[in-house]
Amino acid sequence: MFADRAKIYIRSGKGGDGHVSFRRELYVPAGGPDGGDGGDGGDVVFVVDEGLNTLNDFRHIRKYCAGDGQEGGKKRQHGASGADVICKVPPGTVIKDYETGKVIMDMSNKKEPVVILKGGHGGNGNMHYATATMQAPRYAQPGQPAQELEVMLELKVIADVGLVGFPNVGKSTFLSRVTNAKPKIADYHFTTLNPNLGVVDLGDQNGFVIADIPGIIEGASEGVGLGLTFLRHIERTKVLLHIVDAASVEGRDPVNDLHAILDELKKYNVEISDRPMVIAANKLDVMNEMERETVVELLREEFEPMGMRIFPISAVSGEGVPELLQYLDQLVKESPREVVEFETEYVPVFDSGNEPFTVERDAKDPHVFIVEGPKIEKMLGYTNLDSEKGFDFFQRFMKENGVIDMLKEQGLIEGDVVRMYGLEFEYYE
Repeated sequence: MFADRAKIYIRSGKGGDGHVSFRRELYVPAGGPDGGDGGDGGDVVFVVDEGLNTLNDFRHIRKYCAGDGQEGGKKRQHGASGADVICKVPPGTVIKDYETGKVIMDMSNKKEPVVILKGGHGGNGNMHYATATMQAPRYAQPGQPAQELEVMLELKVIADVGLVGFPNVGKSTFLSRVTNAKPKIADYHFTTLNPNLGVVDLGDQNGFVIADIPGIIEGASEGVGLGLTFLRHIERTKVLLHIVDAASVEGRDPVNDLHAILDELKKYNVEISDRPMVIAANKLDVMNEMERETVVELLREEFEPMGMRIFPISAVSGEGVPELLQYLDQLVKESPREVVEFETEYVPVFDSGNEPFTVERDAKDPHVFIVEGPKIEKMLGYTNLDSEKGFDFFQRFMKENGVIDMLKEQGLIEGDVVRMYGLEFEYYE
């Protein structure tokens, strides 16, 4: 079956951690910090491949993970960056957040690769954190975390004209007559399984792309049968061609069928029901002159006031088909040239991670804890601890950034002293 939807898991690479090390050379007794930076994590990249027409590959491989960046090394060595993961998709693919259903990216008009998840930046090594007051920093920045996401890929066929109709009304026969497409017909009532594409060549560089959208049944907009799956393909088309069985070969009423399909389209997407529509009253070859006139007049009275032209045709004999194609070509030319593109509704936000800090006991006094880190040093530099508001901010900062939790993990109890860059605080619950 045509795979037009696929749920996959994607993950960018984690940034490599910065390294903590110090120069240790024979004639350099007080070597400074020389820890290198971590490598960047790989990106998750989507690319349109014109040679693909289904999402079948994504049904077999469900996880796509980029490589993690490597940790920095001593002597200022930079960690290697992680490898990108490339996801090739067919034209018309829309990437949605699985949880919310919101559009992340429509790949229809994308000629260049698109980065969906950016890999984490590598962390700074401790060589970046030497200051006048801290010449031997014992901390480095961790790499930014990987970002992970479950996405739904949806393939929406790109065509100028979409053939719409109930099963067995002659859509596939019509497509095979007017194009070189060779539709596959299933041997059960739901008929065509694949949205078949074909090019109508009218000469003198006139023509258009036409798609046989598989049979729609009542209740399609609620997901009955396969209808909802195939309704998605109609969203791309500029003009809709309704084909009805004017001869009622299977006892169907063409007027009722058209109203049923129009209702399904409106329920699914109101914008689709506003697009130009044409009606082809098919199977004239099995009707006499009086039957033809009667059914065509009924269709005209009912639907021409709604702006739909009626074309009596026979997909088998070709009667009426050239006139229909010329009219469709005219409608396509009058429609916007751009492919219908879905706006981005959701942008995955990358967490930049926290600046590094270290917490450890003083080697000489187990009731003294030393806290260091660039973010803490910056916070102390712009916070007025003598004011009540400033001190409240300082306490909130310590809690929200996990410093208090880490101190408690190290064994901090009431009455112990916390030392930070020349300042000492006694801890109370």
